[in-house]
Amino acid sequence: MTIDEMTKGYEKEVAYQKHMLKNLGYWFQLCTILSGVGIVLIYFFHGKTLWLNIVGIVLLVLGALGMLMFGYSGWKGQQNVRAVVDDYDKKIRYLKHGALKAAKK
Repeated sequence: MTIDEMTKGYEKEVAYQKHMLKNLGYWFQLCTILSGVGIVLIYFFHGKTLWLNIVGIVLLVLGALGMLMFGYSGWKGQQNVRAVVDDYDKKIRYLKHGALKAAKK
């Protein structure tokens, strides 16, 4: 494997992970909207219609749990992207250092 092939592989992996992080962001937004709808239902139908109040509570809880889950996943995903980039940098430095050593001999 050449350095160019390795670079292309790492670039492809980072691009894929960034795409997946963007998808997680969309799911986070959806959960935020669910929570907002739940809050609106609770606010307007508190004490008037029991089943709409219960639906609002359920949406609020599901949205909040989804926000926690997708927020944590996004955070861990960003750490993973940083780890992949750091690994690539270490490998490139090691290979260039080895090439310099071989050139000096």
